Amino acid sequence: MDRREVAAVLAYIGRLDPRTARTGTDEACDQIAQWHELLSDVSFATAHGWDVREAIRAHVLDSPYPILPVDVARKWRAHRRDRLDRHTDPTPAADPDNPAAWRTELLRTRHAVATGMAAPSPHRQLTGGPQAEPGWHALAGTLADAEANGHDPATLLTEAAARRELDTAESISGTLVWRLRRMTDLPADPAVTASQEERQHNSRPAVPPRLSLASPSPDQYQLRR
Repeated sequence: MDRREVAAVLAYIGRLDPRTARTGTDEACDQIAQWHELLSDVSFATAHGWDVREAIRAHVLDSPYPILPVDVARKWRAHRRDRLDRHTDPTPAADPDNPAAWRTELLRTRHAVATGMAAPSPHRQLTGGPQAEPGWHALAGTLADAEANGHDPATLLTEAAARRELDTAESISGTLVWRLRRMTDLPADPAVTASQEERQHNSRPAVPPRLSLASPSPDQYQLRR
């Protein structure tokens, strides 16, 4: 919120709880400056479920204490966390061979969801082509983990792809995740490991019934007369 919006918020609070009103000009200016310092990253209202006036009204109804700017900031942070908890990252349209663009698009989408500019996406929005593999999300996460550990994602991805051809791989993304995690000493990705184990289990041929090695009964050799 900018200072004008903060002033409107304080005027609204003053109508609901006169204890918070400041009558002197200097006091009012100081109050606006203090609230703006703590609420500059809080939205006044969004198109997806947040209105600061609703948060203030709920506090006035539920608490006997005058509302403070930290109360509003905490409600806003809780709102952001709830939205991100309900959000599943859609597959970016960026080229997965460009880790920087991939990561930038993911972060931009998450920021839009957190700030109320976009609604949470409950399911993966997979597109056609190679990016439709569910493992591409795991690949993006692996590259982010590697970058957090001091590795260069672009260099790592190039080296992993060059280690062996990928044309015959059942899952290109899963193969790259496995290579990258071995190269960077990261723990195995649980989702990829479970998926690989399931494919291996499903591809195993059925075990034929065991043949009996017991000696045949003498009756089996008797000839009919």
